[in-house]
Amino acid sequence: MRGWAGRWLINAVALLVVGGLVGGIHLGGIFAALLAAAIFGLVNAFVRPIFLLLTLPLNVLTLGLFTLVVNALMLWLTAGLVPGFEVHGFWAALWGSILLSLVSGAIGWLVQDARV
Repeated sequence: MRGWAGRWLINAVALLVVGGLVGGIHLGGIFAALLAAAIFGLVNAFVRPIFLLLTLPLNVLTLGLFTLVVNALMLWLTAGLVPGFEVHGFWAALWGSILLSLVSGAIGWLVQDARV
């Protein structure tokens, strides 16, 4: 899968997987996952860079670990914007964002590897 549509589908599947693994994250179904993946992509494209710029001193001080907090906040923000997608608490958002990165990366790698 190439382009934004492939990444969108990979992130939607990854959100469904993370919703099943993390107790504080709930998805209302496939439509909610597709919508959440689209909104999450937009939030990461437009809001995340602003947050990273504003928190740059803290990010430098923590050697980049504060980026995990920013990623969790972006997932939490997405849950606030998408009906049918719920993230209950900061820790669920933190673990969910870490798992989402790992799962979407693994799925993307598998899809890329299967294409070759």
